[in-house]
Amino acid sequence: MTQMLLSTAVACATVAAVAAAVMVWQKFHKHSHCDQALVLLYEFRHACATPLYVLRHISEHVALEMQAGLNQPGGSQLMMLPTFIEKLPNGCEKGLFYALDLSGTNFRVLRCLLGGPNARVIKQEYEVVAIPRALLLGTSEELFDFIAQRLISFIKLEGPEFQRGHNWNGHQIRELGLTISFPICQTSHNTGILIKWTEGFKIADGVGKDVVAMLQSAMDRQKGFQIRVAVLINDTVGTMAGGHYWNDDVMVGVILGTNTNACYVECNLPEDIQTKSGKMVNIPFYTLPVIYMEWGRFWSSHLPRTYIDEQLDNESVNPGDRGFEKMTGAMYLGEIVRRVLARMAQEANLFGDSVPTKLKQPFILLSNGPSCQSGGLCTASATQ
Repeated sequence: MTQMLLSTAVACATVAAVAAAVMVWQKFHKHSHCDQALVLLYEFRHACATPLYVLRHISEHVALEMQAGLNQPGGSQLMMLPTFIEKLPNGCEKGLFYALDLSGTNFRVLRCLLGGPNARVIKQEYEVVAIPRALLLGTSEELFDFIAQRLISFIKLEGPEFQRGHNWNGHQIRELGLTISFPICQTSHNTGILIKWTEGFKIADGVGKDVVAMLQSAMDRQKGFQIRVAVLINDTVGTMAGGHYWNDDVMVGVILGTNTNACYVECNLPEDIQTKSGKMVNIPFYTLPVIYMEWGRFWSSHLPRTYIDEQLDNESVNPGDRGFEKMTGAMYLGEIVRRVLARMAQEANLFGDSVPTKLKQPFILLSNGPSCQSGGLCTASATQ
């Protein structure tokens, strides 16, 4: 199990280098300043090299950090936080379900009508909403009010087919599943204390508060609909649950999107485990020992860190933190490519005698491709 996780992690470390190399290589053959550009490209590719012995060192370091994080809270770069999952979906579920996925700088709202083992997913609809940049630097109340407003707007578009499949109770309260990509400390299935804002968020408040309570308060301020947050899970656990819905051998969930993270079923978890706050929590025998790692925080001297990675880290809102995520997350890949191309343009005249103006703008290149976060890994093979 650990080897599958580690293989996924180290495979991510060269994504940015490959993307930059492909773009630059295609340009070289159309330009007269090929020699100098090739030298710069060779230097960058060499700095990104990950021969087998390097991958083994990285794997060993990750394994040590995993064990240290399980043994003692705060004893590792990896948070290794427990979840409170009683069971994973198995395809027998029926009814109408809502979900809100707050992952990175956008969020998704979804409704899904499930028909059990024979029909499975009857119909689903979703909407992706970009979070305005001002809210990334605002207050937690402003952020959750915006999310609640867009959620209500989405619910208002609920069609008759969904309404016929409603599993409302007598008070017509819609139940919502919430996934959060920020590190949280859970003490139950529907409470989670925010540990830290990440992924470009720099909100002044909210840390140390229950994210479920903050969202619930925002939804309660909206009139006309009653909604209750029924369960909170990390987005990585949601990824694994989605894979388990189709294949009950799935034991690992991996996020490769705006951010990167992983969770897995830990077979050797003690009956009592400490949360990040240091509180001892008893894990009931009927729950699954699912651990999410927060491996975006991982760092090792064996990782192929280039001058581009150092520049990007130093100029980020959180220098020295989440080093692995900055090398692999989609939030940063476009900027890494831009910086490589900018140096090529400046030192090898890649685009002519001057550097294009737009190429000088940070984060002008976006990596908006589809996030690989809709499946999981099973014990024997991968499943999408």
